[in-house]
Amino acid sequence: MRDAPGVGLAAPQVGMSLQLAVIEDRAEYSKDVSAEQLLERQRKPVPFHVIINPKVVSTSGAPVEFFEGCLSLAGFCALVPRSRAVRVECLDEKGTPRVIEASGWYARILQHEIDHLNGTIYIDRMHSRSLTTLENLTRFWKNKSIQEVCDALK
Repeated sequence: MRDAPGVGLAAPQVGMSLQLAVIEDRAEYSKDVSAEQLLERQRKPVPFHVIINPKVVSTSGAPVEFFEGCLSLAGFCALVPRSRAVRVECLDEKGTPRVIEASGWYARILQHEIDHLNGTIYIDRMHSRSLTTLENLTRFWKNKSIQEVCDALK
């Protein structure tokens, strides 16, 4: 996960039939992201942690769209609508019950990883016209707002 770099990894991605994922969004992963984009995504560092048997028990806010990628489909990304905020119930690495209230990018990461545990990947949720390579994303869309991208894809 860290070598990729990625912000999450679910057990099924490495061939393990477990309801377990690890999440970490290091500050260094955002070093090349503009302050405006960080604010737009509500992206802040998230320390390493484990979620076991996670369940999204509530969502709030209108869905928001951002480009998402996945270590299982390296080199591609697409616009994916997701809830802006979630409440997740799970166990931590010691088996202690935990409730996570997350918003912004952290909420997106949680939804993405929990999808993996339920047999869903981002291409099942993406806007199909937005599927692109990371090279094209960087070349053509990196400095555009999400609204500009959505308008261009209509």
